[in-house]
Formats: sequence, structure tokens, C-alpha cells
Amino acid sequence: MKAKLLLLLCLLPGFLTAQQKPAPKKAPQTTKFDPRQRPRNLTDEQLLDQVQRQTFRYFWDFGHPVSGMARERSNVAYEYGSEVVTTGGTGFGVMAIIVAADRKWITREEAAARILKIVKFLEKSDSFHGVFPHWLNGATGKVIRFSQKDDGADLVETSFLFEGLICARQYFTQETKTEQELRNRILWLWEGVEWSWHTQGGQNVLYWHWSPNNGWSMNHQIHGWNECLITYVLAASSPKFAIDKKVYDQGWATGDYFKNGKEFYKTKLPLGFDYGGPLFFSHYSFLGLDPRGLKDQYADYMQQNQAHTRINYAYCVDNPKKYKGYGPNSWGLTASDSYKGYAAHSPTEDLGVISPTAALSAMPYAPAESMAALKHFYHDLGDNIWSEYGFVDGFSEHHNWYAKSHLAIDQGPIVVMIENHRTGLLWKLFMSSPDVQRGLTKLGFESPQIKK
Repeated sequence: MKAKLLLLLCLLPGFLTAQQKPAPKKAPQTTKFDPRQRPRNLTDEQLLDQVQRQTFRYFWDFGHPVSGMARERSNVAYEYGSEVVTTGGTGFGVMAIIVAADRKWITREEAAARILKIVKFLEKSDSFHGVFPHWLNGATGKVIRFSQKDDGADLVETSFLFEGLICARQYFTQETKTEQELRNRILWLWEGVEWSWHTQGGQNVLYWHWSPNNGWSMNHQIHGWNECLITYVLAASSPKFAIDKKVYDQGWATGDYFKNGKEFYKTKLPLGFDYGGPLFFSHYSFLGLDPRGLKDQYADYMQQNQAHTRINYAYCVDNPKKYKGYGPNSWGLTASDSYKGYAAHSPTEDLGVISPTAALSAMPYAPAESMAALKHFYHDLGDNIWSEYGFVDGFSEHHNWYAKSHLAIDQGPIVVMIENHRTGLLWKLFMSSPDVQRGLTKLGFESPQIKK
């Protein structure tokens, strides 16, 4: 489901989308798997390995057989069929594949070949001024309409895609034929993205969508604070179609919910919605962007993400609605499936649903609290929520509901953010890009990783 809808919907109490319509048919698995068989007596490092590796299978075993791209979700829902692949989720999946190669769960050659397959598919797929749609048909590369007018370019999903591809270009630096070709093809795609086109004729703001059939009619300006910081950073980093700093200052940093400054549970929140909103705001942009020491005139982004996480955690421990199962070992509210459909879970939109990706992807911000949640999910709730692709998308002990589904945009951050906590791998790769460093400098950011 689309992250962009949540920017508005997370403010609407009681919001739920249409009911899911899971189909029993799944893509064939490469190996038989009994989710009840979970290795026990693991050290913390072994447990992190186990969770990352199992979650990675979503992108490796369940990747689309033609394109290699990440499927939107593991079940068929919303009557879109089984061919739906997601551009943003694929970017997250590319980063998960890099983790798998670096940890030698697959070979470097296998990883490079799979990502090259994805890139070659993207070259032939529908794009609009170099910008990809949110959904593609994984077999044909044709756009799959997300909504009636959302049938063209999606700038935010494209930024998530290139967050991953830039990491791949920085990782696969060997002079083999495959790695050379991969770097070249990623560069061609990257140089072709017309970020500046999405200022709609030179306005000082980026627009989310453009369609060859509907033009700018969706008229969705991208304001902060939410998951879209990465979109402005990459737009400023573009080698051929970059935006100016004034687009960042007058577009991104002037949203109605950009600055906050209030305290919640004795924690001051610099930016964003009251109580912080869904936790994915502090995940998606920071799969690649290293928040450690990352500052600009508006915020210290490690402080922002830690505050957001602490507030979310404190709310779940406080549990004002008295839901069964909430507590120090079971916390984390973010957008995910729920017992009534897809919802933007947050302290102001609390339906009693815990989303495992919320706490696990917060590992760099609250390592002790995240590890406690991971152990509880795995050891105590695993019979209900552990599967062939890691943890399911959500659960509610209060409603005795446990999802059967997985979503690419939720599984990817688990692998990536746990790795960033452990080694900083994806942060180092993304921040080492000269284009990214130039873009960050242009926007006025400071970071220990920016070369002077």
C-alpha cells in the first residue's frame, strides 16, 4: 500500500482501507519450510542473523521470476493480481540483497546478477521523464495504475528505488564484466531521472505525481515532515536535473506539519506530527542516509529519529487504550496491515495492532528496546507471527488477529536497519556517493561522512 496516502490519512482517526482479499495461491517456494521450526538458544548475534536472513528471503525466493523485482505483497489483495511489483520496495530489496552478499548468504556474483536483471528490466519498463511509477507489471514492465489518476511517474517511490541502486553502484566496484555493466546501467538510469521536471515548471516545491494521461492533476506537493526527505536529497544530488536549495527550503521545510518542538512523554519532538506519526517516517529515508551527526538548519536527524522512536515506545508502554499485549517487549506502531485492512498505525491512530517492522527497523535508535521486542516476537509469539519470510506484517493479541501477509516496504527496512545498527553498511555505501555528498552540501547539511 502506498506510503504517500498516509501523509494525510494518519491524521484521520478511524481510517481504514478496503478489506484485504487474500488468495490462497502463492508463488512456488524454492525450499519447503515449516515456520514452527525456529532455532532456539541463539546468541543475540545469531538471532539477528536468523531474522535478517529469513526476512531477506522475501526478496530472493519470492522476487518476481521475470523481472527479479520485489512483489508488492505476499498475498493477492485489492484485486490487483499476482504480477504487481513495487519500485520503492525493490529499492529496499536491492539493499537487502547487498546485505546478503556481504554476509555471504549468497555469493557476490549471484547478488550482482540479480540486481543487473532488475536494472535491465527497469530500462525497458514504463517511465516518465525517467521517473518510474509506483507499481509495474513484473512480467511486462507496463505501469499498473495505483488509483484512477495515479498512472504515471511517482517521484517518491523512484527515490526509494534509487536509494537502493546508488548503494549497489557503490558496493559493486570490482572490474568484472557483470559489475562494470551494473555500475554503468545504474548510472544511465540515475542520470535520466528528471527531478527538476517535478517542480511543475520551476516552482519551489516538488510534486509527487505526473501522468501522461492526467498531467499534474493529482497536484500533490511534497511537504515535510514525513518519509520523503530522501526525495529532496536525491533531487539535489542529480548530476543532470538537480533542484536548487530554495526548492528544499520553500517546498519541503514549510509544510503544516514540519516543525513541532513540543514534548510528548517528556521527550521533545523537533519535527513532524504530534506524537511523531507512523514510525516509517524515521526509517525509509534513513536506510541510506546516515542520521549520525546529520544536521541542517532545521534539525539534528539522529535526535529527531530517536525522539520519534522514544515517543512511540513510551506510548505503547503507557498503553492508554489498555490493549492486550502492549508493553516494553511488544511495541511499535507504523503503517501495516490490520484486522480491518491497511492502516496508518501511530499513537493518534492506534487500533491495537503491533507491526514488527516498527520496532525492528528502529534498532539503530533504540537498540535495547528493539532487541527486547525482537526476542519477544521470536521466542514468545513466533508460533503465530514467524514464517518463511520472517515476521508477518502485523498482529493484535487484543483482537486475536495475526496477519498472513508480508509487504516489501515493511520487510526491507528490517534487514537494512538491523544491518545499519550492526555495521553501518548501507549508510557507508550511500553516503560515499559523490553525487549524494554534493547534494547534501548544496542543501546545507553537515555530516561526518561528507568529505570537505
